[in-house]
Amino acid sequence: MSTTLIASDLDRTLIYSAAALGLTGPDAGAPRLLCVEVYQGKPLSFLTEEAAALLGELARRTVFVPTTTRTREQYGRIRLPGPPPRYAICANGGHLLVDGVSDPDWRRTVAARLTDECAPLAEVRAHLVAAADPAWLLKERVAEDLFAYLVVDRSLLPGGWLKELAEWALERGWTVSLQGRKVYAVPQPLTKSAAVREVARRAGADLVLAAGDSLLDADLLLAADRGWRPGHGELAETGWSADRITALAERGVAAGEEILRRFSAAALPGPAGTPGPR
Repeated sequence: MSTTLIASDLDRTLIYSAAALGLTGPDAGAPRLLCVEVYQGKPLSFLTEEAAALLGELARRTVFVPTTTRTREQYGRIRLPGPPPRYAICANGGHLLVDGVSDPDWRRTVAARLTDECAPLAEVRAHLVAAADPAWLLKERVAEDLFAYLVVDRSLLPGGWLKELAEWALERGWTVSLQGRKVYAVPQPLTKSAAVREVARRAGADLVLAAGDSLLDADLLLAADRGWRPGHGELAETGWSADRITALAERGVAAGEEILRRFSAAALPGPAGTPGPR
């Protein structure tokens, strides 16, 4: 019996904040939404009810692996439809959760790679903060003692600043990515794809499907047998493409629903996997 593994980014791929929904047209025609995350007593992340039904079915019939740059704490706020995933990947591959618990063997593997292959977090964090201007810097954070990020007023970012920072980081084995209001600095050895390959090995998967919208998802998509990216996000803005990767036209929460349709068509035989209208 074959086993399909679905590894999907979450934010702006499957789930969307109110600001990222991208709803157009009359309100009366808007899709019904399901809230899957509450933060400080307020609804934060959503998907459509149709997407929720598709995801619930996929979670029951495949190895569905949420694959996110979120910390474990941030991931823990999300309540996705369907049974709780056996595996989840947090902190861009820094933590492999098995039944909600970070796998210690995987943590040791990641720590060894970071020590051997890139500049230390303290050096990169110090440069990131020094290069930022208080006029547009809103917050500065370290995630899981693995990577750093800034929350910025994107409209005030100076032209060329991100490119210059990315070039500096590249020389030290790090990657810079802009996602919404966040500028991430992530070690190159810290990848979603490495963690997904480990899950695929443990689960005995013979087909891997993936989706993502940002530069930090590119390695994940390349490691999959088939992948999809939405019509918005860092990858769409740069025109990124590759073999076996489908660039969708849909944007916002509609893209999340379409990605789940594509997953279903590829993974589930019969009516459950019948793709929706194009």
